[in-house]
Amino acid sequence: MWKYKNKKIESIEDVPEGAVGFVYEITHIPSGKKYIGKKVLVHRRTKPPLKGYKRKRVTYVESDWKTYYGSSDEVKQLLTESSESKFKREILHFCDNKKTLSYLETKELFNRSVLENQDKYFNKNIQGKWYPKDTQ
Repeated sequence: MWKYKNKKIESIEDVPEGAVGFVYEITHIPSGKKYIGKKVLVHRRTKPPLKGYKRKRVTYVESDWKTYYGSSDEVKQLLTESSESKFKREILHFCDNKKTLSYLETKELFNRSVLENQDKYFNKNIQGKWYPKDTQ
């Protein structure tokens, strides 16, 4: 279950209108370590045209955001070793476009100095460009 400003977000109807995704913080309660990331709510799928037509068909499919716990291998490992109740999932920002989504995730990562505080955060890089070794 996700929380946003102490409100439960359990379905797409609970999400603010126009939001395409959100920036989140996942906390491993026993260790206190956190993971900051972003998640898109809906994916665009392009299908081939129907027989006799030229235009491709576009459909939208809801992502796995309800059950998502981040892309960190450490978090995934802890999740297999323990239960979901050992984690707290909080939405920091809802975003109405993907550009803002990427910007706010990157801003949160740099503002929290996740690369300098590897004992407090699971994040191992920022956008695949900056790593802890770059901060020394």
